Amino acid sequence: MPIMNNGYQQYKKTQVDTASQGKLIVMLYDGAIRFVNIAIEAMPTKNIEKIHNNILKAQEIINELISSLNMDVGDISQKLFSLYMYMNKRLMDANIQKDAAPLVEVRKYLMELRDAWQIAGNNVGNDPNHHFPGVNIAT
Repeated sequence: MPIMNNGYQQYKKTQVDTASQGKLIVMLYDGAIRFVNIAIEAMPTKNIEKIHNNILKAQEIINELISSLNMDVGDISQKLFSLYMYMNKRLMDANIQKDAAPLVEVRKYLMELRDAWQIAGNNVGNDPNHHFPGVNIAT
């Protein structure tokens, strides 16, 4: 099993290492959406640990998106920062209250942003050297 896991981890690392900046951002959104979905699915089971851990993972990804913002570029970075902070607050609310409603709200925002980044990435192609204004994801 460790060999298979190591192969999968190497595959994922290669995927990240060769991805364009836009693709990396989409991958971050995909991860956050996945963790929010797991937390939502765990709500009826009252599996507190599973809910908590997956909300924290989603928050970690949002914090990574926050840290990637270039605030010197303009208004879009500030708007994204505000939205990311709001989503983090709603995730915290969901975690404290063990309520799925804030998670559903955050998932909606994440999916909309993911789709927008996917379209933007498709419009500039898969150029790994293309950088999006306002965002700085290190590759």
